[in-house]
Amino acid sequence: MEKIRNLSQLQEIARQVRIDIVTMLNAAGSGHTGGSLSATDILVALFFGKMNLDPRDPHWVLRDRFVLSKGHAAPTYYSILARLGFFDQAELMTLRRFGSFLQGHPDCNSTPGVEVCSGSLGQGLSVANGMALAARLDNLPSRIYVLLGDGEVQEGQIWEAAMSAAHFKLDKVTAIMDYNRLQIDGKVAEIMSIEPLPAKWQAFGWHTIEIDGHNMDQILAALDAAEEVEDRPSIIIASTIKGKGVSIFENKVKYHGVAPTDAELDLALKELGAA
Repeated sequence: MEKIRNLSQLQEIARQVRIDIVTMLNAAGSGHTGGSLSATDILVALFFGKMNLDPRDPHWVLRDRFVLSKGHAAPTYYSILARLGFFDQAELMTLRRFGSFLQGHPDCNSTPGVEVCSGSLGQGLSVANGMALAARLDNLPSRIYVLLGDGEVQEGQIWEAAMSAAHFKLDKVTAIMDYNRLQIDGKVAEIMSIEPLPAKWQAFGWHTIEIDGHNMDQILAALDAAEEVEDRPSIIIASTIKGKGVSIFENKVKYHGVAPTDAELDLALKELGAA
């Protein structure tokens, strides 16, 4: 699959993905708006600008792998997979409907392009480690990417996996944290502080990069830099805005798990240039 490194093109794709997100969530009447929008730029840069994939052959053995550990951001994932050609974009409007292969959280058994069933928070980094160890045993060039939520990083299993990845020198693992500072019950810092993040990951033996998670140039540069690191895993701590791209959703904890109403959808589409 040809990679896109033009920043304007990537920004335009991200705008279209955000339109997909609010539209499909409104149609479903449920789902996670804030975290899907905050992760959009990260995942667009990763899938369109970095990963080695073949939509015609989702199980291509040499492909890179992706784990959506914060599985509730599935609308972003689905929009990107559809736009890459893994399945028809018309399917996006079936999100969360009975019989649809686009469930509320990713299902690798039914959705083309999805590598791992996810959504039970805290588990994705462990799965990514397993994929990296398997790729090492099979002598595959595949890189493993995993998107973490900041609230998710309160889970103890994340830190066990962080320790394991460093111990086994899993340099093909790149974790990206969607650091929007809000979780379902409020501010991450007030519920269970995870700071100092860079120092913690460095102490666990990780190469650590801090970026603006809405700056395409910084995202691509961080992904490139992580690929050059040897003998240890990398984490990109991406500062983001929950609900990014639609002002009525931005930095509003209430939109963590609430779909846009019809009136909110109209406002969102106008702001995103779709209406």
